[in-house]
Amino acid sequence: MPRRGRDRGKRLGRRLAVPRLAVRLSAVPSAERVPERVNSANARLRDLPDHVGRLLAHHELLWTWTARELKVRYSQSLLGVAWAILQPVALMVVFTVVFSFLSRIPSDGAPYPIFAYAGLLPWTFFSSAISFAIPSLVGQMGLVTKTYFPREILPLATVLASLVDFSIAAILLLALMLFYRVPFGLPLLALLPVVVAQLFLTFGLVLVGSALNVFYRDLRFVVPLALQIWMYLSPVIYPSSLVPTAWQAVYRLNPLVGIIESYRQILVLSEWPDWSTLQASLVWALGACLVGYAFFKRVEMRFADSI
Repeated sequence: MPRRGRDRGKRLGRRLAVPRLAVRLSAVPSAERVPERVNSANARLRDLPDHVGRLLAHHELLWTWTARELKVRYSQSLLGVAWAILQPVALMVVFTVVFSFLSRIPSDGAPYPIFAYAGLLPWTFFSSAISFAIPSLVGQMGLVTKTYFPREILPLATVLASLVDFSIAAILLLALMLFYRVPFGLPLLALLPVVVAQLFLTFGLVLVGSALNVFYRDLRFVVPLALQIWMYLSPVIYPSSLVPTAWQAVYRLNPLVGIIESYRQILVLSEWPDWSTLQASLVWALGACLVGYAFFKRVEMRFADSI
């Protein structure tokens, strides 16, 4: 074939290849397309509502991945979802023996078993969500590097799976309230802002932690130690009244103080929570969620290179 004919054939082939490529890309769902590389200036968080809207547009993927997390967590398990109750119950029994019968730690006038369980319930949710969510990105390297979707779905789905465990474990707290004849009253309405504060705080921390774990793998050794220290800095096994007055202002900078105290006041003492302390926890939780989400989206485009 003459050279001119070959060149004409190549140009025609390129014209035909472009529409075929466009057809193939249009057939791929948006959640499976890998975005083009962008420079660092374009990768910055410019519009938080856009990112939230994109996350909500993938809500089905979030629910599907949450269900998968639950199946993986309890697959080939002898007790299944009973593990969600067994862990706080075992700790409640140990703490009751050690801190009620031996150390005689006060419990604000409430029976120590329900006092301890009301603190262990939110703490178990918080610690398990942190422990499972931080390695979620590194554990799904194939998805993160080859498939596009809002990456925050992976840690957030793990938190939602822990929320299911939290709801199951709360059934035993309800049974303890009936056993100890705790009255059910209007203060139960205050549970909604407490749960919201708990979720926002956990979301913010897992977004920061899971993103940092992509770049610094030794974070997995720091998390268990940090959680252990944080537990003793929170009123899980003791009342906040034991903290000296001079340290109360610093102590209440811990957002878990207001959350755990509110659970006890509502579910154990049948009282309205301390609104000033709960408000401070809500502000800390909302700030942690916004900062954590902003940080996560800022470094998201570097995950594939680091993993």
